Formats: sequence, structure tokens, C-alpha cells
Amino acid sequence: MNRKRLFEIIEKANYDDDKLSAIYDYIMIVAILASLLPLAFKADNAAFRIMDKVTVAVFIVDYILRWYTADYKFEKSSWTSFVRYPFSFMAIVDLFSILPSLSIVNNGFKVLRVLRMLRAMRVIRVFKAMRYSKSFEIIGGVLRSSKDSLISVCALAIGYILIAALVVFNVEPDSFDSFFEAIYWATVSLTTVGYGDIYPVTTVGRIITMVSSIFGIAIVALPAGIITAGYMNELNRKQAEEQEAKES
Repeated sequence: MNRKRLFEIIEKANYDDDKLSAIYDYIMIVAILASLLPLAFKADNAAFRIMDKVTVAVFIVDYILRWYTADYKFEKSSWTSFVRYPFSFMAIVDLFSILPSLSIVNNGFKVLRVLRMLRAMRVIRVFKAMRYSKSFEIIGGVLRSSKDSLISVCALAIGYILIAALVVFNVEPDSFDSFFEAIYWATVSLTTVGYGDIYPVTTVGRIITMVSSIFGIAIVALPAGIITAGYMNELNRKQAEEQEAKES
């Protein structure tokens, strides 16, 4: 099997045209789900350890194959593609999906003991599913197309949180031990969550809280509208591309 055909198999393809690629994707999805299953249980047992070894072996093989065919991914035949690939987003996700399980190789190595701290990061394996899901592909396209608008809304929200925190921290200093607590309160108020663990007790402080919550509803609603509009545009674009592909 040549490298180009190998690349076509490991990359998400049209399942109607490439059954082998579809089988590969299904195997990877099952491996991802199986690797996450032990995280739902506090107890550890032999079955979970075996499952972890098998799934991480699958992830390692997948990582090596993708690196081996990196020049086809970046459409460049030069050696720079192989240098560039490990620093791509999905390659980093793949690597951090593997590292937390490497401590099972030999617990006697002190260096590998440090990797035990990465075990909590096994949940990052769920992001590997992005590669095999059309829904995640659409969401990724939405985020890319709406990037500027979302960044503007995030900047507005951060600025509002800082200003609200600064105001309430000076108006009601006895209710907040630090400025960080004021930022925490402003964030909770902005999102209208309202845990109630920190709250103003003066009239002025409560007025500021009401104003913050009212404006928070508007600010929180902005990203939802942007993402919804972008999602509809992306769906229409995908449908148009599929229609053109059928007609051609």
C-alpha cells in the first residue's frame, strides 16, 4: 500500500466512495469512546488497564501514520511538512491523548512518574473525535467564519467584567476580600448564574448587581446569535457544495 492510499484511508473521506476509510474512522471513534470509559469510574481494575493499553496503542499507530503522510495533508512534498505536523492543533491533541497513559510502561522510571499528572488530561481524547465528526467540522467552520465577531464580543464581556468588578470592589469593599473575588462576582452576575456565595449587602451594591445582571443577559445572548447565524450559513454552504458535487 503506497503512502497516498494510506493517507486517503486515515483521513475522513466520503463513506459512500471509500469503505476502508469509513471502517478506519469507526474503529478510531470506538477507541476514543473506550479510552474515556474508565474516567466515568473511580475504581481501577485490570479490564480498564488493558483497555487503556489497547487504545493508547491504537492512538500511537494513528499518530505515526498521520506523521508519516504529513506531506499529503499539507500538500507539500518537502521535508518541512514532517516538521510542521507535530505542531499542528490536531497533532498536539493526539500527542496529549497518548502521554497520560505512558506511565503504565514502567512505574520505576522517575521521569515517567511525572506523566501521572497528565492522567487527568485523558479527557482531552474527546477532542480527537472532532476529526471524525461532520458536526464538529461544521462547528469548526462556524468558529472560523465568525472569529472576528466572537473576539469582539469576548473583548466586550471581559471589559464589562473588569469594570463591574472595579466598581463594586470600591463601592462595597467589606464584601470582597480581594479584587479576584470581585471579578468572580462580576463573572457570575454577567452570566446570570448567581451562586450566592458572594453578594453585596448595601443598597448601592445591590443596584450595581441588578444592572450587571440585566446587561449580562444582552452580552451573553450576543455569541448565541452570532453562532446560530454562522451555523445556518455553514449548513447552507455545505448543502450547496454537496449539490454541486452531485450535479458534476
